[in-house]
Amino acid sequence: MIHLHLFGAATPSGEAFRRCVAGQADSLRLVGYSRHPDPSEAWLQQADLHSPGSFHPAGGQAGPAIWISFAPIWLLAPFLAQLAADHPARLAGLGTVIACSSSSAITKRFAVNQHDRELVARLLAAEELLLATTSGLGVGCRILRPTLIYGRVGPYADRNLSRLVQLMRRLPVLPLPCRSGFRQPIHASQLAAVAWHLAQQAAGPGWAADLPERIGLGGDSELSYVAMLKALQQALPPGDPARRCRLLQLPPRLFYAAALPLLLHSPRAFEALLRMGSDLSGFTPSHCLLDTSPQPFPLLPLL
Repeated sequence: MIHLHLFGAATPSGEAFRRCVAGQADSLRLVGYSRHPDPSEAWLQQADLHSPGSFHPAGGQAGPAIWISFAPIWLLAPFLAQLAADHPARLAGLGTVIACSSSSAITKRFAVNQHDRELVARLLAAEELLLATTSGLGVGCRILRPTLIYGRVGPYADRNLSRLVQLMRRLPVLPLPCRSGFRQPIHASQLAAVAWHLAQQAAGPGWAADLPERIGLGGDSELSYVAMLKALQQALPPGDPARRCRLLQLPPRLFYAAALPLLLHSPRAFEALLRMGSDLSGFTPSHCLLDTSPQPFPLLPLL
């Protein structure tokens, strides 16, 4: 029996992963962990990544284990490191860790505002700690760095593109730079499918020799920021107020000049506007790892 331990189960990708595993071979057992599990969900167990000492993996040492995590990597990494140092017996049977980080470790590397610089440092430190811990344990590890996760799966929805839709619902006009950078949004179900694919490989023949430790991961479509918003509008129901929002494309100099006052109020928000003109794409498309046909953007459900 192979035990799949899913951290960050109460997320869109966590729920999508559960659906990937549903109906699979009887030789697999999936256990999800959450700080506040729903008592009606028998597959969910309580686990607090802030408290490694209180964690006891379900299933004990009965068979090999694979950890899959959609929880913040800066919580998972010290959690595993502390377990390895203080309670190594609880990790008996652990053979593989597949963890979700973020493409922000790359795209915000040269950010000016302090918040984003601290985020990059936190992500990179957590990735290094996780790789060092798994190496010390003799455990395989792959870190996924997804970009711009979106979509709803069951009761869980993203907080990325859904915020843009909410903004378009409130505004009659949304100013944008006419030359916007490219994006590669990935649906939560695509991210989950990649994690499930890697878990299957780890449980079977093993990963390809050329699979890097850190995988920059995107969806199957690269499209400009403006084109992304237009596609979102068209995917919404006909009566949705976001469809009526006019996307006003301005010359870049005019757009950024108009946004300058935001620099004093919120440097982080101002830098987010600047990134509209940057290409934040070029990551490995999910279909290349899955060896499937590319899927168009956006995948449904959205919100």
